[in-house]
Amino acid sequence: MKWPPHITVATIVENQGSFLFVEELAGHERVLNQPAGHLEPGETLVQAAARETLEESCWEVRVESLIGIYIYHSPHNQTIYHRYCFAGRPLRERNDLHPDEAIKAVHWLTPEALDQHPAALRSPLVKRCLEDYLMGTRYPLDLIQEHG
Repeated sequence: MKWPPHITVATIVENQGSFLFVEELAGHERVLNQPAGHLEPGETLVQAAARETLEESCWEVRVESLIGIYIYHSPHNQTIYHRYCFAGRPLRERNDLHPDEAIKAVHWLTPEALDQHPAALRSPLVKRCLEDYLMGTRYPLDLIQEHG
């Protein structure tokens, strides 16, 4: 087990019943994930979620609520991930930007289409976060107290 844990953020973005996913490379395998990534020094969790969504999908979002905090011990690399998953509202697509190099495609998928997609899920948290969102799980952002 690798310690300390990796702090990551992810954003569920819904638009008319479809959800924003990125197809990326994990090793040599194509996988699906919500726009997600690591917290960087000096930024809040909400800032990180908005930044990662823009960098990976070229979509600006307004982060509106916390869906949950998830802890995952990856059997592939023995790393422990603490994932803060947020719900975000799509504001606009930035056609003047390009997704990060590791992103191979950006998709809007319904939950049914996600189940049929040929790419694997990056981790079980991808499906779990979407399921929690679909069940209506939302927490106010002021639940997170960050002090500089």
